[in-house]
Amino acid sequence: MSKTLVAYFSATGTTARVAKKLADAIGADLFEIEPAQPYTSADLNWNDASSRTTAEKNDRSLRPTIAKKVPQMDAYDTVFVGFPIWWYIAPNIINTFLESYDFKGKTVVPFATSGGSTMGRTNDALSPSCPGAKLSEGRRFASSVGAGELKSWAEAFC
Repeated sequence: MSKTLVAYFSATGTTARVAKKLADAIGADLFEIEPAQPYTSADLNWNDASSRTTAEKNDRSLRPTIAKKVPQMDAYDTVFVGFPIWWYIAPNIINTFLESYDFKGKTVVPFATSGGSTMGRTNDALSPSCPGAKLSEGRRFASSVGAGELKSWAEAFC
């Protein structure tokens, strides 16, 4: 029997709500990807050229440290990875998360929240961080997405 994990990073709570709805809808385990140094509102100010998120956008090699690891990642066959879209890609902490485990032979399914941005170049930016994984095409959801829509979408991967 396939075991599924929904792992997510949420800077403001929006992605957390969608991730919890998804995990409940498909009966998956849930894991929050927490930065060791939490993002402040100043860090998240994309209008500030010196903000932490802008620095991470400008230097894709920066890898924010994660506070804790998934216990027994080997038990999961499918991992949904959720995040807010930042500059049409996943935040660097998602690369940190993917690089922390061996995803060879696993299915990795990105999903994102955004008020209107698309997934953009997300898979191009994530692919080098999970070699050997089947990196599926992700999807962006509005914060108001229903559990039924999430379940219908996710069942194709589980």
